[in-house]
Amino acid sequence: MTQLDARPQAGDTVRGASDGGVRTKGLGGNSVGLMGSAVIGVSTVAPVYCLTSTLGSTAGEVGLQMPAVFLAGFLPMLLVAFAYRELNRVMPDCGTSFTWTVKAFGPRLGWMCGWGLVIATIIVLSNLAGVATSYFWLLAGEITGSESVAALDDSKPVHILTCLVLIAIATAISYRGMTATKGVQYALVGLQLLVLAVFVAMAFQKAGSGEFSTGLDFSFSWLNPFAVQSFAAFTAGLSLSIFMYWGWDACLTANEETTGSDRTPGRAALIAMVVLVGSYLATGVAAQMAVGSGDKGLGLANPETSDNVFAALAGPVMGPGLGILLFLAVLASAAASLQTTFIPVARTVLAMSAYEALPPSYARVHPRFKTPGRATVVAGVATGVFYTVMTLVSEHVLVDTIYALGLMICFYYALTAFACAWYFRRELLRSGRDFVFKGLFPLLGGVLLAAVFGKTLYDMWDPAYGSGSAVFGVGSVFVIGVGLLLLGVVLMLVMQRRSPAFFRGEVLTKDTPSLVTAD
Repeated sequence: MTQLDARPQAGDTVRGASDGGVRTKGLGGNSVGLMGSAVIGVSTVAPVYCLTSTLGSTAGEVGLQMPAVFLAGFLPMLLVAFAYRELNRVMPDCGTSFTWTVKAFGPRLGWMCGWGLVIATIIVLSNLAGVATSYFWLLAGEITGSESVAALDDSKPVHILTCLVLIAIATAISYRGMTATKGVQYALVGLQLLVLAVFVAMAFQKAGSGEFSTGLDFSFSWLNPFAVQSFAAFTAGLSLSIFMYWGWDACLTANEETTGSDRTPGRAALIAMVVLVGSYLATGVAAQMAVGSGDKGLGLANPETSDNVFAALAGPVMGPGLGILLFLAVLASAAASLQTTFIPVARTVLAMSAYEALPPSYARVHPRFKTPGRATVVAGVATGVFYTVMTLVSEHVLVDTIYALGLMICFYYALTAFACAWYFRRELLRSGRDFVFKGLFPLLGGVLLAAVFGKTLYDMWDPAYGSGSAVFGVGSVFVIGVGLLLLGVVLMLVMQRRSPAFFRGEVLTKDTPSLVTAD
């Protein structure tokens, strides 16, 4: 009997009893179908939040080629999605990148891959909470007609307190399980996509009427990534674009709670990706035609508004009445994603604990809600602490952490893609399908993301990268990104002393049956 088999029974920890050779973690199975899984994927990405946060920054980096960069960012994400699909078919484990990378490359690289996912999620959760807070007070100001109410967001104590309340609410909803999460998500995702469609239609109408002097006529050259002025600008824009697709893999981390766990999550991820790229291209083209990508006036790259584009465009494009709906859509987008983004981090931590890569207490599953309760609460606390500290330390925390997030995303997605090609290496010549989907596509996706990781790492040393702030002459984005990865190395060394069996490769190997949920 292994250490896993010896763990306590049902409900509060991993259930070690075997049933046909398959052991379970205790999560609630068959809670989500194909549509619900796809909605969770879209919600976690938060398309309206991503657009308002990065539309202007991307335009500032690559100018009129913003739509081309959106397409370029979609390509490696699509290739990696095939890797996730193939790995999930044979190993539907909520640990996803962590579990698969351990099985392919061993415990240490797998642990760092899991850490990359966890810390990326904490970063994006903090930014989601910050954007939700800003739009909460902006919407409150619009509804009450009071500038003083909207200005409450400028008060750091008020902003931080509101942010912490929103994080607590999202944590509580996620704690109650996938069924509660799914019901809220249908409404919030539907609202944001509907309002985004209205914004796109009205932006095209404004462009056609020539209402704004900075507007532009559409050109197919906007879709040419080779027209970007420099490779450094392209990689900076690509890093932002990759961030805009991050989160679709939440479909996979909920695989043990999904009907048809071996196939449904992969299909849902691909559906979510198609919805996202369509939304981004339509919005990018419409906004660029309406107001242009310049750095003056309503131009998308105006540094005074580029970090929150919809706040500047809501009134001019949609009018004062409908403009409020755009504020509501951004708030709904950030709030929805804030809730569902707890899914990947909590379930990755659960899996790491179940396989003894983290302390066993994180493997506790709530007996009623069938969720990783302790892991969810700890993720909420970590998010609140991270955002509070970063807000007090840096005025440019939102911009710099988004840039650093791109580094984390490239890190663990690339490792997962390479893990797919290596894990299936002996099957690649069995058929053309195996060669393409298990080898070629994942390998290409991994190489592209590794290249972006390397170039971004080089560029972010310069203080001019990101917000322009520095720590002892080194760009703050570099300090944040590399510092968090090094923190992961330190924590891994600590866990190596506490859980030597996992790091000796005795707990999780290629032949170890995955700990999956009960039916």
